[in-house]
Amino acid sequence: MGHVKQDAMPVIRELAQFDRRSGNLLERLVFNHRALFMLVMTLATLVFGYMATTRLALAPSFEKMIPQSQPYIKNFLENRQSLRGLGNSVRVVVENTQGDIFDPGYLGVLKRVNDELFLTEGVDRAWMKSLWSPAVRWTEVTEEGFQGGPVMPDAYQGKPADIEQLRQNINRAGIVGSLVASDFKSTMLIVPLLDKASATGKPLNYHEFSQRIEKLRSQIEFDGKPHKAGEEGTGQYKIRVIGFAKLVGDLIDGLIQVIMFFALAVATSLLIIFLYTRCVRSTLLVVGCSLIAVVWQLGLVAWLGYAIDPYSVLVPFLIFAIGVSHAAQKMNGIMQDIARGTHRLIAARYTFRRLFLAGVTALLADAVGFAVLMLIDIPVIQDLAITASIGVAVLIFTSLLLMQGGSTLC
Repeated sequence: MGHVKQDAMPVIRELAQFDRRSGNLLERLVFNHRALFMLVMTLATLVFGYMATTRLALAPSFEKMIPQSQPYIKNFLENRQSLRGLGNSVRVVVENTQGDIFDPGYLGVLKRVNDELFLTEGVDRAWMKSLWSPAVRWTEVTEEGFQGGPVMPDAYQGKPADIEQLRQNINRAGIVGSLVASDFKSTMLIVPLLDKASATGKPLNYHEFSQRIEKLRSQIEFDGKPHKAGEEGTGQYKIRVIGFAKLVGDLIDGLIQVIMFFALAVATSLLIIFLYTRCVRSTLLVVGCSLIAVVWQLGLVAWLGYAIDPYSVLVPFLIFAIGVSHAAQKMNGIMQDIARGTHRLIAARYTFRRLFLAGVTALLADAVGFAVLMLIDIPVIQDLAITASIGVAVLIFTSLLLMQGGSTLC
């Protein structure tokens, strides 16, 4: 099919002069039953679009980001119940820029942050650590045996004697350099997270968790005043957050920008293709078929039970780009045949005969190339390989069949 000679495709100006029975079975099914074919493709697009809008979810997972067969990881996963607090966690640092941690005002802010995080859904409260956590204790050996207690005095009221007792307990606990900074200007809160919310049993909503931290940071650093994302606080106290949950939350916040870039890519493609073809319908056909491929890919991903994560969220860009490339090649072939005087529908069939096999071969090679990523023993990369392979496979139906079967040129 990819080596059809030019003399086997004579210029035919009238559709009535063309033998509709010519071509292989697939060509006859697509072009001789165009109305039925377009109806089936339309129904499939509606079904996949419905699945993409109702079933597709953004569900990042900490465990999917780590290699499952690595010996240390396997040991951790097998003993996770006895190692709670050592996996997915967030570290929050509260800094006093105009004093030290023994300022009663700072300790009040630290208590506020501690209480807010302690009550946040998805936090493994029993393993949370901070100066205000009962789990952070000091221990010493005396003449009578072991003596100890929580680092924060039980009867703390902010008096000078309480501050001095806290200073002594910190030195006894040996947490300087871990929970307490060496210059005594900041302390850390270690906030371990559960895989699922304890109240609902649903996966942890990283976006809501990140939004709650940002709201708390805004109230403390900016006194609740509006500010730009990433802007440095102007208050006396500063909050810094690191951890997988915060990273994913920021990525989810950036999805709006990702959508804007996708829209920009679509607009750029429309402009370039229109400048080349000088035909609105041809331009919309090329870009529309590529967008349909994205809808199919997202719908199939949702139907198979997969979710979108920070890695696979970029796959639609890739599918759209590959789809536009293949569709533009087919459109170029059709335009060349039309320029020779061939009827537009016959030109579409000629282009199908010349380029379909080559296009399928290229797309299958792309799909196999993405499937090779399955060898990487990290679940999030394996999911990326599956979603990308699905997307490339659907291009066979959209950019190769739908684009040519629905050709209605200027």
